[in-house]
Amino acid sequence: MNPPWPKGKKLVHLDLKGAPPRIEYLHQLIELFSRLGVDGLLVEYEDMFPYEGELQLLQATVQPAYSREQVLSIQESAKARGMEVIPLVQTFGHMEFVLKHRTLWHLREVPHCIGTLNPHKEDGVKMVMEMLRQVVELHPHLRTVHIGADEVYSLGEGEDSKLWLASTGHSVEQLFLSHVTKVAKAIKEAWPDMNIIMWDDMMRGMSQDTLKASGLVGLVQPMLWDYTPNLDVDKTVSLLEKYHGAGMSDLWAASSFKGSTSVHTCVTCTQRHVDNHLQWLKVASSLSAAINMRGIAITGWQRYDHLSVLCELLPVALPSLASCLQTLNHGEFSTEAHRNVTEMLGVSSVEIEAMERTSADESLFPGRRLAELIVEINSLLNSEDLRFFESNMFVRGWFSPYHRQRKMVNPLNSILIHSQASEYLDTLQKMVEAVRKEMVNLYPDSTAEEWMEEHVSPVTAPLQRIIDAIPGCVKEMVP
Repeated sequence: MNPPWPKGKKLVHLDLKGAPPRIEYLHQLIELFSRLGVDGLLVEYEDMFPYEGELQLLQATVQPAYSREQVLSIQESAKARGMEVIPLVQTFGHMEFVLKHRTLWHLREVPHCIGTLNPHKEDGVKMVMEMLRQVVELHPHLRTVHIGADEVYSLGEGEDSKLWLASTGHSVEQLFLSHVTKVAKAIKEAWPDMNIIMWDDMMRGMSQDTLKASGLVGLVQPMLWDYTPNLDVDKTVSLLEKYHGAGMSDLWAASSFKGSTSVHTCVTCTQRHVDNHLQWLKVASSLSAAINMRGIAITGWQRYDHLSVLCELLPVALPSLASCLQTLNHGEFSTEAHRNVTEMLGVSSVEIEAMERTSADESLFPGRRLAELIVEINSLLNSEDLRFFESNMFVRGWFSPYHRQRKMVNPLNSILIHSQASEYLDTLQKMVEAVRKEMVNLYPDSTAEEWMEEHVSPVTAPLQRIIDAIPGCVKEMVP
């Protein structure tokens, strides 16, 4: 057993770049987060922020962005429960939602990488600062902002960068640090008391001396992220010690409660994420007393990036979040921690696939009905009978592409195949309607549509093709 997580905030990350909850559901979630012991929200708005003026094109189009009033209501709801709101605004990498727009293509580092900003173009820095200004102004009394800066792919490959790197002593590391330092200094100039957090990954390979000389020391608080269940404790401790040795005295950790298993995961595995937190507890207990851990952000990714598919929706991950928080509080996922989770959520198990209700109180677990339906339909979609219907003995033996092309089929077996496929499709369509009906209560219609296309269509399309093809083939063989 490890000691509980030391002092500092426990933030929950809300990733709104996919499946943004309807505002009513978001308020229910904030209420739940408060009951679970969360101190703050790390909110990654992306295209759900109501940008104005020349930046209005950044707003989502598949569903409306949150209104100014809704953004303020999120903060009021959090503040009423003692939770700080920290907005995350990407300023270098992962700017896909900005640089995908044709009028902003010229601000990319290289044409084929739509996530990375060209650090040499003054217009790019001005745009980033205007994004920050609008976000800060819509967050009264804001104390902390997160400027992202992770995974700055293809940096140094653009023509402007190649010219810059040709000068003696210039490196890609320095190019990264100079842009981030420029942004951080501009923030401090505009808002002198603002705390600035940034992701750490681009600095992991840098020497202590490089970091010391960068000008970033005293400006930013690195947030070291690792979402794996087998996180390397010694390596992570040495990284944190390196940052501290470079003069970065305030540090953060980032773990994960969902959205880090695979890019298309549908149902969360709680144990995987609990294991990640157990590793982080080992890290925390191994650090020297001089290191000031400001807190931990428990991330819940909704997409790996702006253009990837949806990860698990929030309802199926709430038992994981509750379990991760209890693990941090207890220093282990003990029997007591397990019991606390099941009692708080009114369920029998912390694993969503094994979960049964122990309470009829819907407010204990907002979105529980959708979570149950997703588990049910996911089980059906992954059953071999459905997923591999085209590969079963009858279809491969009596209704292969060869048979279909020549319309030479065994009518009796083809009718049996048609009957079986129709039965599966009917069952699935009934479940799809139930899932859709529940999903649109909590999420925009566009989220339900995308979720269905991602998870359901790949299974239903082959069934439908077979159902559509059989009558014409049989007609050729029966008088």
